[in-house]
Amino acid sequence: MKPKHFFSMIVVLFFAFGLLNAFAQQCNTCLPEDESFQKDGCTVVIVGKKASVDGSVISTHTCDCGLCDWTWRNIPPKDHEEGAMRKMYWFDQFSTLPPRMGLRWDAIDANFNGLEIPQVRHTYGYLQGAFGYMNDNQVAIGESTIGNRKEMDNNTPTPKMDITALTMLAMERAKTAREAIQIMGDMAVKYGYGHTDNGEMLSVTDPNEAWVFEVFPVGPLWVPDSDMPGAVWCAQRVPDDHVSVCPNESRIGEIDLNNKDYFMASENVISFAVDNGFYDPKSGKPFNLKRAYSPSEFSATSTNGSRGRMWRFFDLVAPSKKFSPDMNNMDFPFSIKPEKKYSVYDVMVMLKDKFDGTQFWTAKGIQGGPFQNPNYLPYGFTLDGKKYNTPRCIGVNRAEYVVITQCRDWLPNPIGGLCWIGWGAQDTHCMMPFYQGVTEIPRSFEIGDHYEFDRKSARWAFDYVDFHTQVAYSYAIQDVRKAQEKWEKPLVERTPEIDKKALELYNQSPEKARQYLTEYCNNNANLVINAWWELGDQLLVKYNKIWIYDAQERKRNPMVLPDWWLRELVKYNGLKPAPEEKH
Repeated sequence: MKPKHFFSMIVVLFFAFGLLNAFAQQCNTCLPEDESFQKDGCTVVIVGKKASVDGSVISTHTCDCGLCDWTWRNIPPKDHEEGAMRKMYWFDQFSTLPPRMGLRWDAIDANFNGLEIPQVRHTYGYLQGAFGYMNDNQVAIGESTIGNRKEMDNNTPTPKMDITALTMLAMERAKTAREAIQIMGDMAVKYGYGHTDNGEMLSVTDPNEAWVFEVFPVGPLWVPDSDMPGAVWCAQRVPDDHVSVCPNESRIGEIDLNNKDYFMASENVISFAVDNGFYDPKSGKPFNLKRAYSPSEFSATSTNGSRGRMWRFFDLVAPSKKFSPDMNNMDFPFSIKPEKKYSVYDVMVMLKDKFDGTQFWTAKGIQGGPFQNPNYLPYGFTLDGKKYNTPRCIGVNRAEYVVITQCRDWLPNPIGGLCWIGWGAQDTHCMMPFYQGVTEIPRSFEIGDHYEFDRKSARWAFDYVDFHTQVAYSYAIQDVRKAQEKWEKPLVERTPEIDKKALELYNQSPEKARQYLTEYCNNNANLVINAWWELGDQLLVKYNKIWIYDAQERKRNPMVLPDWWLRELVKYNGLKPAPEEKH
């Protein structure tokens, strides 16, 4: 070992052991070790172009967190001088700033990690929330944390790339999904991957292809001048007529690196597993990425549904195959041909799913209470020293926002690229369209914080509705669904009309099309946001005091509670029936 390499390793060891505990609480979520894993993780659904109704390549990201920064921004394209450098920053997914300190991106210089890389002459514009979501070329990304073996974590300051930084570089530089994957993979390998992130999955799509990209750190002893890769990564393409899912679990199994149309990987994708004892080539078994780097031996049944999203997705898209909830999650296929083609609205409905009609329904029995609220106990609970898991559904109630991207090859990029954004929980939000060609987004999208109520923030309008829905869920959710039928579904149905008008303008002048799309998206978003503020007010009045106030009749009526709940109340409290009145 060269002296400088030895010295570097000593320094890294110091940081590794001195800072490991400090960073441990900030690490990404869903380490697949046991049933007590954290559940603040995101769900990604992918629909290939031949599996969608209209030929779109569709991908989703439910930013399931409950405490993360939810603000968005629109990054314009930019030309750079030859020889310019790009500063790199760390982006902790779970970091937030009090509003008095400004927006997250206003304070970015404090997160400079010391690395500057050569800048490209032109960077593409893109929409960004917690991650980069879609750029000028209709390259789109969704994210889901998948974790890895603990010994692979590198939560030291040595790696300069985290998952947010990788997505931003991909947005700035990539023309296709394949380019995005190669850019992110090369950057992770060269500069090291980790810091506050561990194993991550990204859906990477463009108008023609959909890919699953998985990246892992390589342990706390890695140093840049070791001539060793600073990450392990692999990508697998989703067949055009298939759908796939990532519910915080590694999805790539056996790989065929000779099939370059369907696989991409770092040079150490197998050798790192061999060197560290994660895979024995003498075993006679083929190399399996997820079993090597992120094993997770659980099923929906064994975890009482806390690992049930994998099964539920396949149950929804291929019901005739009757996948069993007892099936080990690692045995589910990478992707599957669905039994029907999916529209973007179908995907919106899927993302609201709470195990409806199954044994894992989250409002089942007493758990949902008298108003069948499916949002109680989302993390499980501990009682008398014992841990009890509860189902973790696709439509979890702590989403910061939901993104659905559509990449469409029959339209110019500013019109073909479409991001649907829904703030807050899926069951009470409203998806709003934003074309890639927009030149700005509402100011209300750029601000807001979990700990300070702000009527200028779009997100708070939807949380306002959500809060008032929880009180008497089975009643109030009916009002919310009527509002969604009024606003959300018509927006989807109107898309072809907007596409056509925008295309006519684009053929005259791309700038006219951008102006039209910007006005349409922003005006529509403001109408929806105002409608949700009004809906929240209406729910407050209508279900005040746990009664039903009928504004039309100007009458107050009692809420009818279910007999089963009243029987449990009588039983638990030992209530006696009132004596019959004597006449």
